[in-house]
Amino acid sequence: MDVSGPVSLACSLPSVSSSSPTLGDLPEICVASIIRHLNPPEICKLAELNQAFRGASWDDFVWESKLPPNYQILVHKVLGLVPQKLGKRDIYTRLCRPNTFDGGTKRVWVDKNTGGVCMSISSKGLMIEDTGIISLVMNLGSIQLHIFNRCGGLKCRAGTYSVFFRLHLGRASRRFGFGRRVWDSEHVHGWDIKPVRFELWTSGDEYSTCQCSLGEAGRWFEYHVGDFKVDNPNSWTKMKVSMTQIDCTHTKGGLSLDSVLIYPTS
Repeated sequence: MDVSGPVSLACSLPSVSSSSPTLGDLPEICVASIIRHLNPPEICKLAELNQAFRGASWDDFVWESKLPPNYQILVHKVLGLVPQKLGKRDIYTRLCRPNTFDGGTKRVWVDKNTGGVCMSISSKGLMIEDTGIISLVMNLGSIQLHIFNRCGGLKCRAGTYSVFFRLHLGRASRRFGFGRRVWDSEHVHGWDIKPVRFELWTSGDEYSTCQCSLGEAGRWFEYHVGDFKVDNPNSWTKMKVSMTQIDCTHTKGGLSLDSVLIYPTS
């Protein structure tokens, strides 16, 4: 067939009926079964998609799997009395905030991405051997510092956890006329000559050690002590951490201890 002049080709597509199913037509129970496999930030983002996803994002079925296995104990210990009608998502939100207990010496919170329990044990909540060490700014000299804690008295989710010392070189003070916190490094000495040794023991017969030179004065640093593993979330974990100066031929001074931190790594 002979065709002259411009040719226009068109492809006819089937029209989409306004009654065709969409994501908004999915039952909430189906949406909940899908989004429960996502992490909490992803669930909250999908809640903005439509009403079905928004409703499913509040389903207790979704958030039950995100909470730690022992969350009831955690809620009772750090939140106290909680309204019975409070949903699992609200409980998760509250647990993601730093919550203090034991007279303010400990803080615990849930990692919003993994659901793992994190803990900070302040220097006031630690049992420190050698009663000559009283102040937060310590001159260790030849003293060996041992800190004992029972994982805060809480059972941990199965997995691997990392332990850190949060340390600072220098003494906190306030400069007259400014009202802001400054750090006095006048009494800091000895830490740049030899490293210190960090050690970790657990009730599961795990042991790890490392050596580290402390960082510059005027900043807080988290020094990795070691890792431990929890296989049974229903059993208590007891640990012992130690920071020791390696060489006793010289003195060291000006060290501030803030806390011992426990973070889930897997």
